[in-house]
Amino acid sequence: MTIGPQAPERPKWLRAPAPVGRNYRELKELIADLKLHTVCESAACPNVGECWNRRTATFMILGNVCTRRCGFCAVQKGGPLPVDYDEPRRVAEAAAIMGLRYAVITSVNRDDRKDGGAELFQLTIEAIRDRIPGCRVEVLVPDFQGSHAAMKIVMDARPDVLNHNTETVPRLYRQVRLGARYERSLDMLRYAKELAPETPVKSGLMLGLGETPDEVIQVMRDLRAHRVDILTLGQYLRPSPKHLPIVRYIPPAEFDDYRRAGAEMGFAHVEAGPLVRSSYHADDSHAAAVC
Repeated sequence: MTIGPQAPERPKWLRAPAPVGRNYRELKELIADLKLHTVCESAACPNVGECWNRRTATFMILGNVCTRRCGFCAVQKGGPLPVDYDEPRRVAEAAAIMGLRYAVITSVNRDDRKDGGAELFQLTIEAIRDRIPGCRVEVLVPDFQGSHAAMKIVMDARPDVLNHNTETVPRLYRQVRLGARYERSLDMLRYAKELAPETPVKSGLMLGLGETPDEVIQVMRDLRAHRVDILTLGQYLRPSPKHLPIVRYIPPAEFDDYRRAGAEMGFAHVEAGPLVRSSYHADDSHAAAVC
């Protein structure tokens, strides 16, 4: 599974703080006690130390086993776990204990379910709002295999931000996003905005998989044409030797160029940098998009 040459040695400027500290330990224990999953751990996010010490986390519902086998992702693949209908309550309990005013919810792909798991997103949004009135909820959803009915279930629950990642450029989809289609992702983003024009819609890309700058700029233009408000751009980091190799490390100055280009295109907010991930500083992105 290769789409380019091996990357050079990891640059010295690409370093994340070690996951240590009291808040980190307390949150790790809380997640374990409530039998929950976070994408922070399951996807080996480099920002887990920083975010957990800020008492922020992205909860991952519908289990921790994905029905797709994307070449970039560290989440476990295989047969899906049974749906746990008590999970929304436990997510809300964890959010309350953490004192969250902004919660982020994502999931594995559940292609085994007709609605792709949309029902659990709806129930989790409602559970958080019932437990913590005033708490904002951002959801990072899969493509639901293009089901508009599934997207409507989620949008009817009125998330504060709807996020769906395009992940990479169209040319690399067959290697990077198995089972996904670029045009389908764009359509789902457009449809979410059509259902709730006042709700910020968000998407993100990983860079360093072999895409060219011109291809990145074109994806950014496509996202704006489909009414996406918030964009995240980060460096792909290989979770293990079994995953797709890094073709190139993107220097910080290039991320700055993309941020400026995004502002010129009309994005309400662009979060761009080597360690940026979908939910990185998500509350700040929301504030910029609605002000």
